Amino acid sequence: MLFLFLGTVFAANCETMLCPVGMHDDFHKEEALLMFSRESWVSLLPFLIFCLAAGGIGSLLTRGSVDTWYAQLKRPEWHPPLWVFGPLWTVLYGMMAISGWLVWRVGTGATGALVLFAVQLLLNAAWSLIFFRMHAIGLAFGEILLLWMMIVATAVAFLPISFLAAWLLLPYVAWVGFASYLNFRIWQMN
Repeated sequence: MLFLFLGTVFAANCETMLCPVGMHDDFHKEEALLMFSRESWVSLLPFLIFCLAAGGIGSLLTRGSVDTWYAQLKRPEWHPPLWVFGPLWTVLYGMMAISGWLVWRVGTGATGALVLFAVQLLLNAAWSLIFFRMHAIGLAFGEILLLWMMIVATAVAFLPISFLAAWLLLPYVAWVGFASYLNFRIWQMN
């Protein structure tokens, strides 16, 4: 639906002053709609936006507590430096977007796998709410275990549809597994 809307908007604007000179001569509305087809790389953009938005929500929920509440928690010595989290999550969200997009491009039979994908993204953002906003470390541990299981389920569901899509989720599975153990240790220490 989003692709159809964006394609229609682009095609309509192609006949206005927003269109580069001569572009309306070469571009018809049908061709503009094709830019948002499953075969077009442009269709990756909504997946990037969706995944990075989930990360942005998580970041907003985290930001107020990192330098205050979180800084005062006892953490294991092997806790990664805080500067690692932003770049790492950005890469992971990009890989998630490509993974979801690869599955979506297949079309038929991908709906269930994409529902799992959306659910795990919601759980991802919810963890930041529970851990950093609610300061419920134990509840966050239970939630991150559920998140990890949903990521694994998503990767398993993606595997018969796109081998590459499933493999692109493996670093995410590994990182959330590590984050689960870190969450558990912080819960134990505090």
